Amino acid sequence: MSTAPHPFRIANFRAYWAARLTMTLAQNSMIIVIGWQTYTIARDTMSMPAAAAQLGLIGLLQFLPLFFTTPITGLVADRFDRRWITRVTLCLQIFCALVLAIVTHQEAMSLPILFAIAVLLGVGRAFAGPAFSALAPNLVPQEVLPTAIALSSISWQAGAILGPGIGGYAYAWTPSAAYYLSAALFGAALVCMMLVTRVARDIAISTAHPLRQIVEGLAYVGQNKLILGTITLDLFAVFLAGTNALLPIYAHDILKVGTRGLSALAAAPAVGATITALYFSIRPLKTNVGPKMLAAVLVYGTATVTFGVSTSMALSLGALAVAGASDMFSVYVRQSLIQLYTPDDKRGRVGAVSQLTISASNELGEAESGFLAALLGPVGAVLVGGGGAIVVTILWTYLFPSIRNAKTFDPPETLRDPAAIEMETVR
Repeated sequence: MSTAPHPFRIANFRAYWAARLTMTLAQNSMIIVIGWQTYTIARDTMSMPAAAAQLGLIGLLQFLPLFFTTPITGLVADRFDRRWITRVTLCLQIFCALVLAIVTHQEAMSLPILFAIAVLLGVGRAFAGPAFSALAPNLVPQEVLPTAIALSSISWQAGAILGPGIGGYAYAWTPSAAYYLSAALFGAALVCMMLVTRVARDIAISTAHPLRQIVEGLAYVGQNKLILGTITLDLFAVFLAGTNALLPIYAHDILKVGTRGLSALAAAPAVGATITALYFSIRPLKTNVGPKMLAAVLVYGTATVTFGVSTSMALSLGALAVAGASDMFSVYVRQSLIQLYTPDDKRGRVGAVSQLTISASNELGEAESGFLAALLGPVGAVLVGGGGAIVVTILWTYLFPSIRNAKTFDPPETLRDPAAIEMETVR
């Protein structure tokens, strides 16, 4: 039986957990309002398809900085103090929130301003993501890392639940309040990150050329079929079946539930996800982790299709909650496998690749959803995406047998030979 302390008994992890919670609250409070402002401003002068395309453009503008900076951000996370990387990016996000608050208060908001801030937020997230994800394994013993990942996911999902709600209600009270609130929450996250003391990293700093180190990180992902399969499965499934970008359209034109209904729709996936993460924090998954992850992605695609055809608010909320729960199941397995199967000296670079695929599935997926909705309508876009996620999961079951053969989270004896990971029958 493990004698390692529970993650919450470790002061550094508690501060890290609180920072992630408050940061996620701020991000989701702000993002939901950015989407609403983009769509409503566009609808004043554009048709529904054209306004939907503006939502797609917002997603694309957040993705492009991650796409172009991913190799650099991963290397930065591996070579520099990960705590300071997150602190600097939090300062950038505070700046973005204050700019939006002031412009909204002055009733001077425009699409170009929203697009410019979307780019800056993309840059901040590009550097923060690998540093945040790679920092967690440095704060807890390896044997409790899956529990720490579940707890970290709870903080993220709690922020995803409460963020849209408080953002929507704050915006309904007075539009600028949502952004001022986000700035304050980012500030709280910064304070929490300042409380994380320096942690030891048992690695040797490579003297290889930075470009060579970047290539090494990318090569590790490409050679480790288990990590490559789990990362790309999430990429294609969520890229196709993501619905976040279309929620303003559903709230405004299909379900006709307004800003408060939009907040409920945005929070529904996180409700299901939080329940799942809370369960895993108490009863960690131990057996048949790969097959169960594949089944969860199938459920995710099916729930997305159900949401797409729904015209009932209750059914829509239920479908989104199931989608969130199944997505959290997949995230829990994927993140545990990535962290445990990657050496610490490569976690930043592997985390950057993982974040790029997550961003591709989220922000670029939002762009795809918006543009597809402009062509097929919002319902058609959701149905095509959900069906595509189901097809991808079936294909990945056969293309990456290492996923369906993964029985537990136990890593192989050596993490430095990716070929051994693929050849070994995962216990």
